[in-house]
Amino acid sequence: MIHIAETLTVSSFEDFLTPDEVATLTNVVDHALGDDGIRRFDTERTTTLHSIPGHTTEQAMAIYEPAGRLEIHPPPESAAEILAQAVERAMPALRRALPALTACREWMYVEYAPGQHITPHVDGIAPHPTDPIRQLAGMSVVLEHAQAGGEFFVETTSHPALWSDQQSGNGYHPAMAFTHDGADHSADWFRTMPRTRWSVRPAPGTALLYGSQVTHGTEPVRVGRERKFISWLISEA
Repeated sequence: MIHIAETLTVSSFEDFLTPDEVATLTNVVDHALGDDGIRRFDTERTTTLHSIPGHTTEQAMAIYEPAGRLEIHPPPESAAEILAQAVERAMPALRRALPALTACREWMYVEYAPGQHITPHVDGIAPHPTDPIRQLAGMSVVLEHAQAGGEFFVETTSHPALWSDQQSGNGYHPAMAFTHDGADHSADWFRTMPRTRWSVRPAPGTALLYGSQVTHGTEPVRVGRERKFISWLISEA
């Protein structure tokens, strides 16, 4: 049974990846990028996992990533294997934070160059909360920090505008509540809602966990590159 606390949790898992795994993953990604990775996976990319009702893919990308970002999805198989092993090792600790957790979705590699960032948004649990696959939280693991900027952040608020009046269904605690659809920078109500930002710069190899109803984003990179893998933890009915 999913409790609202799971979807609002924020936590860290130190040593999720070993230093050797961080180095290996960096080498795997560098090989996949080759000499033209920025062109293939950033400037010429036309797909995104982000979607906004009533908006085209191009419009959603402009709202979520106004200066673009580099994405490799799916990641190279050897990288996926290392990350799957890390999730298996961490599963007891992950389940302490997310008791309803059953699996981890496919990973994605992302990279932010100077000026690039992700605007604040809420991922949400599912297109409809009664769907059999329910997203509990996102997870990110940094391989290499930018020299300046690029910090990950979450934003908290007590403002009632974030929450809908949708009723919880089977598989949810009776006190469950759901954020409004469209909790992103496409909505005036979301952009103007007062929030408090909490920024973090974890050690490479540390996994950050952020609930599916937690507002989050990244600061623009000023110097260097911010390099990380991201995925989502789910509960399957």
